[in-house]
Amino acid sequence: MATSRAAVDRVPAILSRRPANPLARAGRGIYGLLTSVPFAVLQIVAIALAGVVGIVLPQLPSIAFRSAADYAQQMDIIRARLEPSLGSGVVAFLERLQLFRVFSAWWFTLLLALLAVSIVVCTLDRTPRLWRQSRHVRVRQPDAFYDPALPDHAVIATGLAADDVRAALRRARFRVREDEAADGTRFLYGDRHQYVKMATLISHAGLVGFLLAAAVTSRFGFETGLLLPVGQAIPVESIGTAGLISVKNLAFQDPQDSSGRFTDFTTDLAVYQDGREIARKTIRVNDPLSAAGYTFHQNFFGPAIDLTIRERSGGLLWSGPVPLDATAAGLPTGQLVVPGRDAVIQLVLAHPGTATPLFVVAVQPTALDADGNPSAYQTLFQGLAGPGDSAAPANVDFNVTVDAISAYSGIIVRRDPGAPLVWTSFFLLVLGLAITFYFPRRRVWARIDPAGEVRLAAHADRYVDLRREFGALLTDLVGRRRPPG
Repeated sequence: MATSRAAVDRVPAILSRRPANPLARAGRGIYGLLTSVPFAVLQIVAIALAGVVGIVLPQLPSIAFRSAADYAQQMDIIRARLEPSLGSGVVAFLERLQLFRVFSAWWFTLLLALLAVSIVVCTLDRTPRLWRQSRHVRVRQPDAFYDPALPDHAVIATGLAADDVRAALRRARFRVREDEAADGTRFLYGDRHQYVKMATLISHAGLVGFLLAAAVTSRFGFETGLLLPVGQAIPVESIGTAGLISVKNLAFQDPQDSSGRFTDFTTDLAVYQDGREIARKTIRVNDPLSAAGYTFHQNFFGPAIDLTIRERSGGLLWSGPVPLDATAAGLPTGQLVVPGRDAVIQLVLAHPGTATPLFVVAVQPTALDADGNPSAYQTLFQGLAGPGDSAAPANVDFNVTVDAISAYSGIIVRRDPGAPLVWTSFFLLVLGLAITFYFPRRRVWARIDPAGEVRLAAHADRYVDLRREFGALLTDLVGRRRPPG
């Protein structure tokens, strides 16, 4: 009857741990889900699969998100590549799912944020238990705890006092605590690296930092490529931006060896903010320039043609370099829409050493496709030319002069606001792992009865060679035994 009454007395306490409030039950369910290891594994698998999709499918470059026109242009490139095999409907469906921009998609950022929240909640859930395991120690153990038949236990029959055991533990760099029973039995407890388990909090902070850095970079990072001819300046940001950043190619070098192979290529690059030079450096591959939050990487290079285009009346329509950033039949090609005219200048650079190194063609669109892009052209004039040559065809109202054959430098511009978080997180992760693996916890309990018998028990984390260390402690103690009497 007493047992039944005790069970009845416990019922209200049990019920009190089962909230009747639906919001409280939902909160407890969410908390249980976020602290679930299978759920964390599921999130990691989902992020990994998304990463595989981002690697397999072509991704939109960051330049696609500068304007609607840039986005349409880059999507046209992807459609031309995938629609022949997948079909326009599948490609449109993949675009709606943002699978061509996986790492900046809202759902990928949500996955990263959810995993970060799960790690934080799991860490908060484990912290009290880790603290109790580290902080609270039991110096006095029952007699069965010291059974010498158990692994890593030992008995030294006589010849040692509590002072001897205490001194040996301290020589082994243990922190010693003591207790004494009423019958005179002494209990000593040695602990080394007591709070090492708390280092997992540091590692978890590093993991959360990595996820936050990925989310910040995917949402606020910037990357684009610039074709920068010698002597030309190009803005990095949109015109009208406060503190406008622009870059200028002051000089380009591409030395060659005796066989004609390029041995290096460098760009003397200047960075301007609101027209004022703020940085300058000769950059090369793996030696970028950092300024104003951006990093400028030397990535590639190619030829450029310096052109001057004038009206028949002498008015200037264009003066500057035209990068040859495409190829046709293995030859560098490029084109320029003549300002104020519906004509396009197409340039083809012949192989080095050719007597007439440049082929110039002027064309005019005569038909447009459904998207408004030119689908047919009419040739206005064509001819062979070199530096210093001019063409003044009778059927157009402008003339073209080839000033020089120069070069352009391909610069990759990146802004990564998550980089400081990455380095901080890397340091925290390495620090937490180093503490966990290089400073594992060791513990030794000793029971010294009034007759002088010493019973010892040892325990350590799995990264410790406990047999060797416990053996060294026993050797030290045996060496300090005093003979009877």
